[in-house]
Amino acid sequence: MKKILIYCSLLLLATGVISCSVKQRMSASDISNADTTALDDPYALDPSDSLSYEFSDDAIVVTPQVYRSSHTIINDLIHTKLDVSFDWSKTQLNGKAWITLSPHFYATDSLWLDAKGFDLHKLELVRKQGNIPLQYTHDSTGINVKLDKTYEDDDQYTVYIDYTAKPNELKVKGSAAITDAKGLYFINPDGKDPDKPRQLWTHGETESNSCWFPTIDKPNMKMTTELSMTVEKGFVTLSNGLMISSKDNADGTHTDTWKLDLPYAPYLVMMAAGPFAVIKDHWKNMEVNYYVDKKYAPYAQAIFGNTPEMIDFFSSLLGVPYPWPKYSQVVVHDYISGAMENVSATLMYEDMHQTTREMIDGNKEDIISHELFHQWFGDLVTCESWSNIPLNESFATYGEYLWMEHQYGKDEADNHLNDDLELYLYMSRLGNEPLIRYDYKDKEDIFDPISYQKGGRVLHLLRSYVGDEAFFRALNKYLTAHRFGTVEVAQLRLAFEEVTGQDLNWFFNQWFFSAGHPVLDISYQYDADAKKETVTVQQVQDTNDGTPVFRLPVDIDVYEGGNVTRYAKVITDAMQEFSFSCQTPPDLVNVDAGKALICEKTDNKSDSAFAFQLEHAPLFMDRHESISYFAQHAASPLYEQVLLMGMNDRDAAIRRLSVESIPPDMAAQDQSVFANKIKELAMHDSSSLVRAAALENIAGWQDTSVTGVLENALRDSSFLVISTALKAMVEVDSMKAYKAAVMLEKDSSEQVRDGLETVYARMGGPEKNDFFMSRLSGSDVSYYSTVNYGQFLARWSTDTAVIEKALPLLYEISANNARWYVRLAATNALENVYSAMDQQKETATNMLMRDELSADEKQQLMTGLDWINIQMADLEKRVGAIKAAETNEHLKMIYGR
Repeated sequence: MKKILIYCSLLLLATGVISCSVKQRMSASDISNADTTALDDPYALDPSDSLSYEFSDDAIVVTPQVYRSSHTIINDLIHTKLDVSFDWSKTQLNGKAWITLSPHFYATDSLWLDAKGFDLHKLELVRKQGNIPLQYTHDSTGINVKLDKTYEDDDQYTVYIDYTAKPNELKVKGSAAITDAKGLYFINPDGKDPDKPRQLWTHGETESNSCWFPTIDKPNMKMTTELSMTVEKGFVTLSNGLMISSKDNADGTHTDTWKLDLPYAPYLVMMAAGPFAVIKDHWKNMEVNYYVDKKYAPYAQAIFGNTPEMIDFFSSLLGVPYPWPKYSQVVVHDYISGAMENVSATLMYEDMHQTTREMIDGNKEDIISHELFHQWFGDLVTCESWSNIPLNESFATYGEYLWMEHQYGKDEADNHLNDDLELYLYMSRLGNEPLIRYDYKDKEDIFDPISYQKGGRVLHLLRSYVGDEAFFRALNKYLTAHRFGTVEVAQLRLAFEEVTGQDLNWFFNQWFFSAGHPVLDISYQYDADAKKETVTVQQVQDTNDGTPVFRLPVDIDVYEGGNVTRYAKVITDAMQEFSFSCQTPPDLVNVDAGKALICEKTDNKSDSAFAFQLEHAPLFMDRHESISYFAQHAASPLYEQVLLMGMNDRDAAIRRLSVESIPPDMAAQDQSVFANKIKELAMHDSSSLVRAAALENIAGWQDTSVTGVLENALRDSSFLVISTALKAMVEVDSMKAYKAAVMLEKDSSEQVRDGLETVYARMGGPEKNDFFMSRLSGSDVSYYSTVNYGQFLARWSTDTAVIEKALPLLYEISANNARWYVRLAATNALENVYSAMDQQKETATNMLMRDELSADEKQQLMTGLDWINIQMADLEKRVGAIKAAETNEHLKMIYGR
């Protein structure tokens, strides 16, 4: 699964909780008198878990301690056959399920099935001579079945269940990665939204598929499937495997049956239906299809057309051919995440829809390659427990790098990999955990930059250490040995040890099982008498929180007299020195020459060494480090020379970084060596991202002489450049910006609408309220749209027509939006309105004291004040209630709770 998240910069308040409750350690058998809702599930309290039970005046709080075990397998799933139809008016699924199982090892006379919120109509044991009813109990989480006899491990049996699933009646919570967890979603079910097709789709990860079919909803289960879907005329269906039949029904519906005879995990079962256009492609003799909204059919090949080459590349690289009978990708509306790697049928969010012009600003091949790589890592070989989710997500994240390296070159791939590192390092400030976590609070919490971005970097580091041939041979061994099975991280280690002949416990212990990363301080000293360069590396990370002193194999390149010599070294101590013979002071000593380490570092090289690194070291990250250094050292005499070189670099990402590293006020100064180059990049650079970065810099100049550059940018082929030009124009000539925005409003992309919002937040009148409300009325509300609307409303806080339409919408978003950071933005917008009203109230109160006002004017002011007071009182009450009801941990801390 590819997460699409906005990571907000938050001030997390340190809070302490004083509890007056009495704490008592208990065993699972000691809670027989407690409220045990859902404990009919024999796995709800796994005896292998260590649990503490905290008694307070109100409730018993069960807190997992130390270890989250894998699901204990009593019955194995063998095959699931489903026959489903849909009640759109009730947003319910009517289902029939035939589930074939076998005892795993021990004989058993019972069966637990996860089935969340179902109405059960029948539950029977399938017999050739006729089904027989079975005894069962069920609650909101599942079904506990009493079988007709005790079954041995070589027996198989099939249960039949007739049921109704009611996903919209479930009370579930999602996470930052997956914003909902009700499994089945009806989109625009009543057809009232003319801009959105009616669709249905499913999302199973982590354990949400049991919201629409009964199963053992654990990642260490594997089964084959057959799924029949009855849908209305005009609907196209998609599920796992191949469609084996499609028949028309007398009532105008049709039933499509999909079958997959290869085993896979329950959370990877999917279905989707809607009026999709299907664009057919192929890899060798295998179907590769793209399901999109009909209006995007002309662009589907441009969006997804590299998929067959990706399949071929990954199959060849891994030495394991793509393992499933087809591969489809479907784009749906109102998706709760970025994308999901269901076996042979990936589900993707609607931002995958792009026109050819929109793709000027970047394609979505990181998402496409991520989900495709999952078909091996996660689907063919699956993590046995959520604690081992990096065996799925770290690999998929690294799959992005592998594809970029293959298709677009090492520079672009390294830039992407560095973005991953920066995201991980930023988020690590909010707390850090090991890559493999057995003590998480909630399984949803581990879908984070540790499992994704850090994990991908760890795999890159492992590849760097063992070498390419060993790395990919080990992956082949791992995939082949555990094909269609489930794994934990030790099995990955053993595959690498078998190939390399090395004991790699040290690597896996520090990178998979220890939290944190090294923080390095690197210094240099040349001894002219001894003709020796000494490099001192100190690990200065805090080891009191469990972060270790790391063992770090590194390559160190020494540049001297026109030659470069590479030395392989291993850092093992908190402080370590390395010495190299040098006849003259070296031009550069490049520690971690391969740029593979996962670390923060202070590299105390000289300005001249960093400048030399930009020109002579071979990697993208060498140049990136040099530009980043000079961005913080503008006083250096080499600053202008280096930044100009950076703006002329062959790689667009370095040119962009160079522009972003120059303060706008410095670029705008008289006699600036940067101004003409930045204007040239804004108008003529081949990369729209560089052109946009240059325009952002120009926006800070506050110089009307650049109006021509901005007007030129408003005619750019790139929507990003147009949007950025709008935002820049409002800083330079706000009236021209407003006129341009009005002209662009009728025919603009989503990207341009972001620029329109910025202009209208600053310049728009009350007539633009409907523009903002249309942006916030859908289910996929943008964080930035909400922020811009708050700024707009603060300007029109006393306009009764605007505010009385706006407040109900903001109340709804702040209380109920699935994304916590959008709820935060909406709550902040409400508080902005309150503050603006308070200022207006003070102004109006002061005006009432003026003698020159007529009686009518005073009455008008008093009427306005009455309205403001009513609105402020309601705002205070509602915002207080929204904050008090908030359950998200980030927001609770921000709100001081």
